[in-house]
Amino acid sequence: MGTIRLIKGDITKERADAIVNAANSSLMGGGGVDGAIHRAGGPAILEECRTIRRECGECPSGQAVITTAGNLPALKVIHTVGPVWGRQTPDESDELLAACYRNSLALAASYGLKSVAFPNISTGVYHFPKERAAAVAIGAVRAFLAGQDEVEEVRFVCFDDENYQLYKMLLG
Repeated sequence: MGTIRLIKGDITKERADAIVNAANSSLMGGGGVDGAIHRAGGPAILEECRTIRRECGECPSGQAVITTAGNLPALKVIHTVGPVWGRQTPDESDELLAACYRNSLALAASYGLKSVAFPNISTGVYHFPKERAAAVAIGAVRAFLAGQDEVEEVRFVCFDDENYQLYKMLLG
C-alpha cells in the first residue's frame, strides 16, 4: 500500500513522477492551477492537449488524460476534469470527483509512475465545498492505494492554508 503526504505549496514545483492538473474539459488551459501548470510547463503541454482534443474531443468530468510535463520538474502531467458544484446532485458530484482521483491514479499506474501529486480538484472556480472535496479525495485515494502496489506515494499539495488545514484534520 502506498503512502499519503500532505504539502502546503505550489504544485508546479513538485518533483513527482506526475502532477495532476485540475483541467477544464477543453484541456486548453484556464485559470487557477490549470493556468499555472500550462504557464510553468510551457507550450509542449498545450501541444499534446491539442492533439488529444483532435483525436478524442473534450475530456468529460471524472476522466483523465496524460501529457508531457514540459518544463515542470515532474515527468508527466495528468489532466482531470472535476465536477462543477451544482450541475449534478451532491452524490453524483461526489462520485465524479472520486472518479477524478481513481482515474488519475489508474493512469499513473498504467504508465509505471510511482509518485503522484494532486491539487485540490474542483474547489476553486468550480465551487465544490472544500471540506466535502477533501473527504472525497482522501477516501478515493486511500481506497485506490489499498488495492494496488504500483503507485507508492500520493501527495496532496494545498496552495492555500484553508485546504491544508482541512486535509491535515481529515488525515489525522
